[in-house]
Amino acid sequence: MKTVFTYELDGNLYINLTNKCTNACTFCIRNEYDGIGGYDLWLSREPSAEEIIAEITDLKAYSEFVFCGYGEPTERFDELKKVAKYIKDQGGTTRLNTNGHGNIINKRDIVPEMKGLIDIVSVSLNAGNEAEYDRVSQPSFKGAFEAVKEFIRECAQTLPKTVATVVAVPGDPLDIDAARELAAELGAEFRVRIYE
Repeated sequence: MKTVFTYELDGNLYINLTNKCTNACTFCIRNEYDGIGGYDLWLSREPSAEEIIAEITDLKAYSEFVFCGYGEPTERFDELKKVAKYIKDQGGTTRLNTNGHGNIINKRDIVPEMKGLIDIVSVSLNAGNEAEYDRVSQPSFKGAFEAVKEFIRECAQTLPKTVATVVAVPGDPLDIDAARELAAELGAEFRVRIYE
């Protein structure tokens, strides 16, 4: 498998900015595989915004441009913004798949900076309460669940579309209904991702 900065799946172009992540989710595909769809997503180095842009040769070929790789994209928020601006300037649709820790990682409120750059935010809510969140997500800092909830709430108020997600893992006693209710309280859409 070739290590890639961008990769195509299901009509979308995915952008792999980093392997850094502030969670160690129990269900994470990184625990089992080096990549997906024949792509190696473990990076030997992190790409520049210019390198990512150079790989985007046909914006009309993709439904969405998705910031999602083998790490948390907001770890490289400045590069993310540069690439997103290029895509939006060309009329593309952008989506950010995130663990919701971006404000903590960047030590500031990044949501206003995403306005006009990110069309859809998909946030890994992962649970309906803090105890379950900590068990499933294994965050690297305390207070992560509250930070994620606040991030979702603000995204829902600021950006065109915000989706909170959980992963349904066979045999895991996660209370999906509680997570669904919480997503609604936060103003977000809700989606259950199936563990593969």
